[in-house]
Amino acid sequence: MPAEAVEDARKQLTLAAEDLDDGRVAALIVEAADRWGVTPLWERVCAPLLGALPGRSAAEVAVEHAFAEGVRCGLDVLAREPGPARRAGRVLLAGAEQESHCLGLHALAAALRERGLDSVHLGPALPWTALASAVRRVRPRVVVVWAQSPLTGRSYRLVRLGRDTPGLRVLAAGPGWIEPFPPVPAAPRRLTTLTEATAACLQGGGPA
Repeated sequence: MPAEAVEDARKQLTLAAEDLDDGRVAALIVEAADRWGVTPLWERVCAPLLGALPGRSAAEVAVEHAFAEGVRCGLDVLAREPGPARRAGRVLLAGAEQESHCLGLHALAAALRERGLDSVHLGPALPWTALASAVRRVRPRVVVVWAQSPLTGRSYRLVRLGRDTPGLRVLAAGPGWIEPFPPVPAAPRRLTTLTEATAACLQGGGPA
């Protein structure tokens, strides 16, 4: 994604968010992703803008929400096809218990669809017991759990999930996983970028 395209996308998205026009934000996301791809758009435009939004005053919080909602809506319509999901190599995505933020998982789901791999996305704040139940039901090869805050990034929970589910690849996404994982077999792996997360899911969940 060329530098001038990055700058233009940031300006247009910022203006749309400041107007609280989440529909325009979504349309811009779809347009840019169709041209440049989900991963460059997320890593060079969306993630930096999210980090730069101050979110201090009431007005700034409203802008942040409009931007995030527009990005989510735009990402969720990308590379979708009618009909049942492609089940082979299934990946399960979920926000950690009590975690209300998981926009990064919407980006990951879109990036995987772009590469021909569907996922089951169960959204934010999924209780650990519900996640374990979903893993037993779906039987994915890979599970990605997002934690935005150290308060929700409970490392021992991921270790237990991997221990109780032989053959499952457990991945920790988001900045909330600051507790160290013990050096045990099949310990969860931390993901720091969308590029890394997409590659890890493709490696564990099936071919691109």
